[in-house]
Amino acid sequence: MKTNHLIYLLGISMLFFTCSSSSSDDVNPDPDPGPTTEVTYDDDVKAIINSNCTSCHGATPTNGAPTSYTTYNQVKNDADKIISRINNAGSPMPPTGLMAQSLRDKIQQWKDDGLLEN
Repeated sequence: MKTNHLIYLLGISMLFFTCSSSSSDDVNPDPDPGPTTEVTYDDDVKAIINSNCTSCHGATPTNGAPTSYTTYNQVKNDADKIISRINNAGSPMPPTGLMAQSLRDKIQQWKDDGLLEN
């Protein structure tokens, strides 16, 4: 009789574990991350350029800066050059040192998103 109870208990346990799921994928799907926001010049990049670049790359470039970065078109046309320089540890722009990684990533994302103006 004891063996029957043990087999019965073992069968119920196997049924319980077989029907349960150790994966939470089915029960709790990943939450919707929501809409992604594209990076634009007006909303994101312009402030970064103004804070880090226009002291030399202003309407009238100073300190040997070859170009002005005061308009969307000027920045857009030199986007690859700007990204290269802001990521160049040996010859960084701004010359005071590499700007924060988050700012450099934001400019790269702007390029990746298609150099949107607004």
